[in-house]
Amino acid sequence: MDRSTNRQVPLNESQTTILPFTSSAARETLDAACRKVGLHAEDAALLRLGENAIFQLSTEKVIVRIARSAEVLPDARKEVAVAEWLRESGLPAAEPADYEQPLIIQGRPVTFWRLIENNGDKASVRDLARILRQLHNLPVPSDLPLPDFDIFGRVSERIAKTEALSDQDHEFLTARLIELREKYESLRYPLTPCAVHGDAHQQNLIVALDGTVLLIDFERFAFGPPETDLAVTATERLIGWHTAGEYESFADAYGFDVISWEGFPVLRSINELKMTTWLMQNVNESERVAQEFRMRFASLHDDEAPRSWTPF
Repeated sequence: MDRSTNRQVPLNESQTTILPFTSSAARETLDAACRKVGLHAEDAALLRLGENAIFQLSTEKVIVRIARSAEVLPDARKEVAVAEWLRESGLPAAEPADYEQPLIIQGRPVTFWRLIENNGDKASVRDLARILRQLHNLPVPSDLPLPDFDIFGRVSERIAKTEALSDQDHEFLTARLIELREKYESLRYPLTPCAVHGDAHQQNLIVALDGTVLLIDFERFAFGPPETDLAVTATERLIGWHTAGEYESFADAYGFDVISWEGFPVLRSINELKMTTWLMQNVNESERVAQEFRMRFASLHDDEAPRSWTPF
């Protein structure tokens, strides 16, 4: 496999002072990264702030992904390698831009991607199922550095670092994480392990100008149970983000309904914990985010309570 765009860049940038990962701090990192590779960031638009800050440079036709800390540099390297593999395998997916990467800028990994111009349509959950089925059937090359899937990746770090919780709330989340780890270890899966996306939701698809549906965001790619990919959409269905008909089309297109599997309730609870702690990182961005986090956090105390969550 040609690894020309996956050169490992040494940690040669200062990492002694890393500001909190806010939208303004991410923009400072963006400006520095663009200066380093010769890109212009004047028209940069922040598309998303989560585990990464994702910016679009419309004039340059580049997407810039900025991760939270140098601790996740291996994930950034993996993203580029996975993108090359998917391109060679014929699965439509995002492609790295032609810059030396990943870079470490202000203590944060930065990667650059070719802009996929959207035709205005939204990919369906049926599209997602079709692409996941194709992905899950791909043979994984022996030289592709896929780790074993860690469904709890970064949850403990989020809980440990947050300032959004009281001591009592912190203890609750910690106990919930321990409980779900134990339940997860006891699961037995009906499907064959394979390459998994790790964050397989509808928003990680883009419909290109020619109508092609492309897969994006390879940070959580790993080797593990395909049920974990399918459980994301199933969890969203039970939260109310997809209709019964949409979910039925998803399960039909893939050929397996993960909700019917006895282990699904555990994966659902894990996904809800992840969705809550993910949002918890951004409570200082706006009162709207803070209110949504409080609603999600309250829901975790009762598995049977209805979820009235808003997508972010």
